[in-house]
Amino acid sequence: KEFQIIDTLIGPSLKDEVMKIMPVQKQTRAGQRTRFKAFVVVGDGNGHVGLGVKCSKEVATAIRGAIILAKLSVIPVRRGYWGNKIGKPHTVPCKVTGKCGSVTVRMVPAPRGAGIVAARVPKKVLQFAGIEDVFTSSRGSTKTLGNFVK
Repeated sequence: KEFQIIDTLIGPSLKDEVMKIMPVQKQTRAGQRTRFKAFVVVGDGNGHVGLGVKCSKEVATAIRGAIILAKLSVIPVRRGYWGNKIGKPHTVPCKVTGKCGSVTVRMVPAPRGAGIVAARVPKKVLQFAGIEDVFTSSRGSTKTLGNFVK
């Protein structure tokens, strides 16, 4: 898998941000083995977004691997209008719901100028996706960032 293809196609407008680095432990006979899990979101702010999750012994290696995985998982995001079709699409095209684990996130189209009404985590993802106005609500254990960001 070659992440350089995404760099070439989307170009320098692709930005990345580390959402969270969390230590995870495995119980061994000698004690615990600690590794670091990195969650990274990439996007160009123009309809493309990707999420990468990588676990490694060192933080830097985990971040580097997560960025590569995020670039490989870039998907196009469909955008739409609220009301009349003037200017560029600025919100989600319809009411949409996503679920991962116990976390359910619902997105509702919003009028121009409303901004992204969301928690910290989905707000970042939606900004990277290039959505300017949307109302969101979330249910479940949103503390588990892995499920919340997916």
